[in-house]
This record gives sequence, C-alpha cells and structure tokens, in this order.
Amino acid sequence: MAKIKVDGTEVEVPDHYTLLQAAEEAGAEIPRFCFHERLSVAGNCRMCLVEVKGGPPKPAASCAMGVRDLRPGPNGETPEIFTNTPMVKKAREGVMEFLLINHPLDCPICDQGGECDLQDQAMAFGVDASRYRENKRAVEDKYIGPLVKTIMTRCIHCTRCVRFTTEVAGISELGLIGRGEDAEITTYLEHAMTSELQGNVIDLCPVGALTSRPYAFQARPWELTKTETVDVMDAVGSSIRVDSRGREVMRILPRANDDVNEEWISDKTRFIWDGLRTQRLDRPYVRRNGRLEAATWPEAFAAIQSKLAGVAGSRVGAVAGDLAAVEEMWALKQLLAGLGSSNVDCRQDGSRLNPAFGRASYVFNSGIAGIEHADALLLIGSNPRFEASVLNARILKRVRQGNFPVGLIGEAANLRYRTTYLGAGSASLGNFAADNSEFFDVLSKAERPMIIVGGNALTGDDGAEVLASAAALARAVGAVSEGWNGFNILHSAASRVGGLDIGFVPGEGSVSAVEMAAGGVDVLFNLGADELDVAAGPFVIYIGTHGDKGAHRADVILPGAAYTEKSGTYVNLEGRVQVGQRAAFPPGEAREDWAIVRALSAVVGQTLPFDSLMALRVALHKAHPVLAREGRELADASVLADLSQQATGKLAGAAFVSGVADFYLTNPIARASKVMAECSRLAQQAHVEAAE
Repeated sequence: MAKIKVDGTEVEVPDHYTLLQAAEEAGAEIPRFCFHERLSVAGNCRMCLVEVKGGPPKPAASCAMGVRDLRPGPNGETPEIFTNTPMVKKAREGVMEFLLINHPLDCPICDQGGECDLQDQAMAFGVDASRYRENKRAVEDKYIGPLVKTIMTRCIHCTRCVRFTTEVAGISELGLIGRGEDAEITTYLEHAMTSELQGNVIDLCPVGALTSRPYAFQARPWELTKTETVDVMDAVGSSIRVDSRGREVMRILPRANDDVNEEWISDKTRFIWDGLRTQRLDRPYVRRNGRLEAATWPEAFAAIQSKLAGVAGSRVGAVAGDLAAVEEMWALKQLLAGLGSSNVDCRQDGSRLNPAFGRASYVFNSGIAGIEHADALLLIGSNPRFEASVLNARILKRVRQGNFPVGLIGEAANLRYRTTYLGAGSASLGNFAADNSEFFDVLSKAERPMIIVGGNALTGDDGAEVLASAAALARAVGAVSEGWNGFNILHSAASRVGGLDIGFVPGEGSVSAVEMAAGGVDVLFNLGADELDVAAGPFVIYIGTHGDKGAHRADVILPGAAYTEKSGTYVNLEGRVQVGQRAAFPPGEAREDWAIVRALSAVVGQTLPFDSLMALRVALHKAHPVLAREGRELADASVLADLSQQATGKLAGAAFVSGVADFYLTNPIARASKVMAECSRLAQQAHVEAAE
C-alpha cells in the first residue's frame, strides 16, 4: 500500500495503482478517453492531466504514471497531486480544443448523442469556443461487418477498440495505420470482424465513431425504459440491461458484474433483440385435419383436456427447453406429478448429468472468476469460444497473465489462445494419464489445476462414463482439494442448472427426453424445446414463443413469453441464482409460461396451489431453499469422490463434438433474427474461404 495526497486529501491505495485510480479513490473526477480499467494503458488522449507537486512544470498524464513513480518531498512529505489547479484546467481545455478541431460536431444525427463521453467532457472540462477555422479532416467510413457501424471522421484515436480486440477478444482485427493527420483505425483490407465479442467496441468507443448498425437511428436514450435483467443466450448468465420503448425491446447492453461477465457480453446477447419481434406466436393454435388453425384459449385447453382424458399418467411426459425459467419448469413438473407422471427432463440434448450425483457434479465449481486463480487448465469436449464466449474471454485473460498451460481433448478448434492438443475423444480421456504423461504432470504439479468438461461430451451412451472419468481425473491431479474445486461443467443452456436443481429429470423407471421424443409417451408437453426432433406419434403440446421447429411439430400451441417479457429465476452454470425482470409484455394473447401451466392445471382437474408468481415462488423456495438465496453457493465437493468411483475405464472412444454447430443460430430467438442470420452467413463464408 502507498500513501498519496490528492487535492489535500490523504488516501492509502495499492502501490500498483495509477495516479488516475488513486485520484478516483480520493473522490476526484478525472476525465479520460483512452484509459479503461480492463485494457492496457495507451496514454493517447492526454485528457487525464494532473499536476504533480515537486514535479516538472507541466501537467502529467495520470493514466500512464503510477503511484510508485512518485517521490516524497524533501523532508519525507507524502507525495501530492492536484486535479483542479489553473494549470490542469488550462491543459485540459487545450486538449479538448485539439480533439474538437477535426470532430464533425454532428451530435443531432449521432446515435451516441445523449450518452457520449465527448459531449459530457466537453461540457465539463472544455471551453465554449475554438480558435481554429481551418477545414476539418474527413475520413472514409470502413465496413467492418453487419454489427458495428463506422463513422470514422468522429474517431479520436483513443485505440480502445484496437486494444479490446487484441487483449479481450483475442484476435487483432482492428489496428491504426498511417501517421499524424493520416492516422486512421481500420480492419485488414476492410474485412468484416469475426470475433463473437466485437459488439463491445460500441460501448468502449467514447465518441460515436463505432455505433450499433442494427440500432442505428432507432431511438434516443431518453426515450427508453431501462430494465436490469439476466441474459439467457448461454449458461453464463451475463448481467444485462434491456432498453425498451412501449412493447418493443430496442437494444440490449451489458451491466458490470466482476463475478460473471465483467462488462462484456457476446454478440448474440447484444443483437438478438430483433428476433424478439419476428415470427412470434401471439395466439393459441390447434391442429385440425392436419393443419394448425388459430383458436381461443378455451378451445386449446379443451383439446388438451380431451386428449389427456384417455391417457395413463405413465404415458405423459414433459421436456423443458434451453431458455426456460425455473418457475415454469417447477410448475410443469407439479402438473405432471398431479397427472401421475415423472417423465420430465430438462436435458433435451441427452446429457447424462443427474442431480442424484450431487450439485458439484453439474456446476462450474471454481466459479467464472476462479479461472483467474487457476494455474493449469484441461478442456474436455468443450469449445468455450462458442459455448460461452464471455467465459472464454476470461480464460484468455488468464492466459495473457502467463504461466497458464491449456490442454484440449476434443475438436482442434481455434479458441483464440494457444492450446496443447491431447486427443479427439473419450479414448484420449481414458488413456490421458498414460499417453499424455507430460501434460498430466503439468496438471499434477499445479497448485490449482482446473478441468472443464463440455456439456455435449456428456451425451450419448458414453456420457455417464465420461463424467465419472473426468471426476476421477480431477481427483487424481489434485483439482479437488481443501479450499479449491477445479472440477467444472460447462453448460450452454441457460435452463440446465436450474432444471437439475429442482430435479426436472426422469424419476425411477421413467423415460428421458430422447426416449420421449422417439415415441416413449403418448402426450408430450414441450416447454420451448426447439432443438428436439419429435417423431410421429406423440400428441405434442408446445408452450413457446416462436414459430420454430417445436411449433411446426405441435398439435396444440400455447403462446408463451420470452425472457424479456417475464420475471423468472435463472441459475447460471456456476450455480448462481439470478432473477430476471420483465422489460416488455408478450405480444397479442401470449401469456407468461407459469400462468399458462396454472390455467391448464385447473382445466384438467389438477389445480396447482398458487394463483400468483409470488405464491409460486414461496412454494418453490420452500421445496428448494437454494433457489431462495440470490447469488452463488459453493457445492459440496465430497460427492465427487463417490462419482469418481463409478469410473470403469470402459470408454467407447467416440470423438467429442461441440454442441454448438452455429454460434449465431442456437435457439428460436436467434433463428428469428435477421441480424444473426447475416452473421451466420458471413461466418460460414469465412470458414469456406479459410478451408480453400
């Protein structure tokens, strides 16, 4: 720790702090354009100037000077800086005047207007007139893809976007070329950016040179209602803010959460909002004479009631999709129990995870932030770049810190960082200790080794054995020890951990989702499971939001609410309980999913004992107390000992394949989005070009 005086106030700060961070710790406001807490220091803009007592007779850039660079006074006095002296004020006004020389000052037509750092700091630290009358510089706009719009004349060369793509996204897609007046930010040969995190440069850009192309000219920030909620595009559970106007979601932005997503979100999370408007189910439908026809709610419920009347409870089943909230899954499970059925499953991909093995067997035990404390990593059947892009950025962050070997068993994919390839499938996992003794030794010698098992590696006949083998390996290398649990499951479905927490899996002697889809039941409740191929035979009741695969196969459609249109509990991959809030209302006659299940229960004679979301949650929390406490609770690691003992070593040797075939089209909302369709097309085109 170091002591420093800021404008006469003495504070104690870590000695690795910059003067800018120390000044903010003391409550002083320091303007900046290029500095960002999560990026390397560039020192480009010079807006953060301060005066150092006893220093040179000129202001110093506070972002590029550290507290440890200061020297005490001649008599050992505490080092002192000033942030509001006449010298500092004049210097900042001069810097702002220079920045505005070539800026187009097109605020009335700029999408950044109203939330622009340049506007705010020009008002607070600038002057009211410019002494320059020369012609402004003009720069040609660049095409960098369908997500980010460029107006490069506004660019002030802060290089935040360049540093982000290199340091956080892991691919140097933006750079600065030219010198002096000819300097400009561009991509290589103006190709579209390929990073799954590229949209974050929109938030980073302080002047509106990079804005959202899909959102361009849609709304002003003061027109929007802002709702803090949770993302469900993957299992990370990123903190987001949904901005809506009336009944429409206009954009989605990240919220800072150091434990989960820091302040980044994936492009799928950010640009999915146009899919919330299109191909929506806004009224019930009933299949008559082979065709789906619009119906009223009573007609739809009557069709379900008449079908259930002659079916035994053991022939009724329910499958929950990847976007379902805990409340509707629990309500549907209670309804099935009333009908005499335990055929419920939240694992539409056929995963062999089971709550009977204990919570530590299906969560990301170390926590996302725990990645930064690990010192070796083994990925098994996982592609975190596509399955959890923000989590992959956290792995890259740890790789950049050094001394972090990463081994990979599975697809030899480009993860944006260097990996040691150790094999393609379960055979490599079974022989890992013998065949890959070098990396096995690396894991064994690490103080905090980490193993990440991809959810898709746990599907199929080999799934349970892969899980047990991975748990045994984790114990063998010391990944599970006192104070550290590095055994992690990487899910890609937002609903998976919550479903496992409430036991939304088949009971004893019941059938799984895959078996139900193959005809193992006569009546199937499909709660938004649009990635499931249901064979001919079962009578399918689809509760969902979009006219996707599930709706096409349905015999009765009950229109539900999307994640932005309801309040729901979601448990992310690390077991963190989070509550998403409603930002808009469902279209037409669509209703919240739990309310649909409750209304249907009364019609079929199995009335559920709650009439409101609050009453439902009271019953849910009583049955599952872990869901009553928002936040993350550590799972009992002792259960992994029992799980590891189930490993027989008999692995079929099948190759691991990622469960995400197309990052941009993983769920019905994404498949309804024109923006995501364009991104998917460009990604496939780039893949073909790379192959050639």
